[in-house]
Amino acid sequence: MKIFKFGGASVQDAMNLRNATNIVKTFAPDDDLVIVISAIGKTTNALEKVSLDFFENRQKEALRLFQDLKDFHLEIVKQLLEIEKENCESQLRDLFTEVEWLLHDQPVREYNYYYDQIVCLGELLSSTIFSFTLKENGLENAWIDVRDIIRTSNNYREAIIDWEFTGGKMQETILPLVQKEHIIVTQGFIGATDDNESTTLGREGSDFTAAIFGNLLETESVTIWKDVDGVMSADPKIYPEAQSIRHLDYEEVIEMAFYGAQVIHPKTIKPLQNKNIPLLVKCFKNVELEGTVINGEKNNVLPPLIIVKRDQALVTLKTKDFAFIGGKPLEAIYEALHHNLLKANLISIGAITIQICVDNDALKLENLKNELETQFEFSHEEKLELTTLRHYTVDAAQMYLPKSEQVISQKDPKTIQVISKF
Repeated sequence: MKIFKFGGASVQDAMNLRNATNIVKTFAPDDDLVIVISAIGKTTNALEKVSLDFFENRQKEALRLFQDLKDFHLEIVKQLLEIEKENCESQLRDLFTEVEWLLHDQPVREYNYYYDQIVCLGELLSSTIFSFTLKENGLENAWIDVRDIIRTSNNYREAIIDWEFTGGKMQETILPLVQKEHIIVTQGFIGATDDNESTTLGREGSDFTAAIFGNLLETESVTIWKDVDGVMSADPKIYPEAQSIRHLDYEEVIEMAFYGAQVIHPKTIKPLQNKNIPLLVKCFKNVELEGTVINGEKNNVLPPLIIVKRDQALVTLKTKDFAFIGGKPLEAIYEALHHNLLKANLISIGAITIQICVDNDALKLENLKNELETQFEFSHEEKLELTTLRHYTVDAAQMYLPKSEQVISQKDPKTIQVISKF
């Protein structure tokens, strides 16, 4: 059994959905497949806008945007399907209704709850369309609502997996079904609480979903289909000279993910490492390319790796009583970051001051300020980017580190990080 995960770019329109179907056709005769699907193209971003408009009582705008999304998905169905068109549209309309009843109500709970109830729809729609596209092309399959399988906490937007319950569901439901149907189509990124409330696993969490299935079903491999040749030494859209890396070990990929590399979700690696399941990163545009194999074998010969995180904010906290940063003050800061779902991308600590680089999110930063301003003087700077250079050489540092005004620079024997203005 193998796990395939198709990201948003690989299913972004009718043409790419046909291409993904052809990839499945190539493997289906020989392998049982569990296929994890991301939302189509920029659907997640659009649903985020819907959820924010709804929460801020812009109901008409939320409904208008949602209608645009409905029309977009139904148009893709028209381009793809004839025999299965009516069946697919019927299932999509049932899914649309899940969100529409919510949008006609008034928000009475926290934003993160509504975010998950609305944004989860993207994967449900894309997987439905893909399942019927496979059927249209002679590939019978079973569509599964992953919310019936993956049980999580109610920590909305960053839900925590209940591994015991989820593992039981995998053995009880998924294993016999894949043995019968040979192809299962399901969703990435989402789960549900024991009260059947939808949850999400963090942005780009579809990779994590694929790893959960791989771990609990102890599959032969997990393959992530991307729009690049494999794991690259840098973003080729920024650095055309970026190299495709044929082999990486688990620990290096965890480091890359921690520093912000977008190819693999940070939580994806550990479940696969625990069961020694190889992760393959392949190009959906050309299945003949080798791609990248990620496993437990060390690779000690790597090129410099460049990771750039744009739209960063630098939070500066200074103790009001001039007490040293440490102990309880530091604990309060980390707890506040956790409460507000903010990850520290870089930290610089002085005697009475700490600076923390985070992804720029106005709402989260405002909540962080409200939580900490009684203890600390709070300020933040925006319009920054964070550049990380791993396995650097002198030449690579001169070539790739930013030339614009540097705000903070940190260096160890393997890694240089620089925050700069842009």
